[in-house]
Amino acid sequence: MSRRNRSGRAWRYVWSGIWRDVDARAMVLASESEDWGYERLQYSDSDSELEFSGAAPAVPSAVPVTGESYCSCESQAEPSCASRLRGFHHTDDCHCGEDDQHFDWVWDDSSKSTATLLSCENRVVNFHMEYSCGTAAIRGTKELADGQHFWEIKMTSPVYGTDMMVGIGTSDVNLDKYRHTFCSLLGKDEDSWGLSYTGLLHHKGDKINFSSRFGQGSIIGVHLDTWHGTLTFFKNRKCIGVAATRLQNKKFYPMVCSTAAKSSMKVIRSCFAPTSLQYLCCARLRQLLPDCADTLSVLPLPPGLRQLLHNKLGWVLRLNDGAADGPEHSADSPTPSASCASSGSDSDGFSSDPEACQRKRCRWT
Repeated sequence: MSRRNRSGRAWRYVWSGIWRDVDARAMVLASESEDWGYERLQYSDSDSELEFSGAAPAVPSAVPVTGESYCSCESQAEPSCASRLRGFHHTDDCHCGEDDQHFDWVWDDSSKSTATLLSCENRVVNFHMEYSCGTAAIRGTKELADGQHFWEIKMTSPVYGTDMMVGIGTSDVNLDKYRHTFCSLLGKDEDSWGLSYTGLLHHKGDKINFSSRFGQGSIIGVHLDTWHGTLTFFKNRKCIGVAATRLQNKKFYPMVCSTAAKSSMKVIRSCFAPTSLQYLCCARLRQLLPDCADTLSVLPLPPGLRQLLHNKLGWVLRLNDGAADGPEHSADSPTPSASCASSGSDSDGFSSDPEACQRKRCRWT
């Protein structure tokens, strides 16, 4: 009696069930990855069919990225094997760098993927609460039009999986399009830019080496200058580089996305300032005193003016600050990219010199 061939649909159902919770189990089973015996499935961009590949890559980044934390708290230490088995190692007790009380925007509960959950007055977004079967994303409540916009995202969970990204995008970005596909959502089209935890910068489906990796406890800053049309990224309060230029007359939203199960990110700062003479003067002062932890602390200003500048433009005057509060920063330099042009010395991507930061521009400028 001949054996009946199994239908392609049945096989797709079986394999999709096997890989549906890969990201959720990645940390626990990382040490056993060599014994799984499964082949990695590649999901198509059409979000409908599975593509079977003979030479399938391994599960990406099953072990969380560590050593890139803003601070040196014990809660940021690398989780042991026993803690991985008990569950995920969140940084609930760490509030380093979270000094702001007023927020210009928070996460938008009406503009998010289905696999997201908000908490902490909509400043914390949790992705894939049980298991992950694709990519989830969310955007901020405010459209970033004219002016200067700066915000910081803190990685409050282990950083691993296919991708976890911070960036911007227009209202045309479909946040739920890849809910059944593991991908780098931000930067997959021309309407968004995304910085991956792997250090890759994504735009128009292309990616280039932009920085070193970031992990649990890292603080990723984003500065959108609509006057000069630039998008600049920071890591742990130090400049990484200019990711894009010529962004004038465009309207973006802050966005993040994740494929990792039980992952989370927190908005710890979201500021806005009009592009006024006051802002330009503060930005120039920051350039003239790049080594000062706080520019206001060394300027002979009247107390009233000092307090006014601190409340309105304190983030500008401390944009490259990182040494004052005693956090330990990564000494790793970002991988050089042939697509990034620099003039002068640019061996250290975390240089506190704003002019050196401006020199590092990518090919999408």
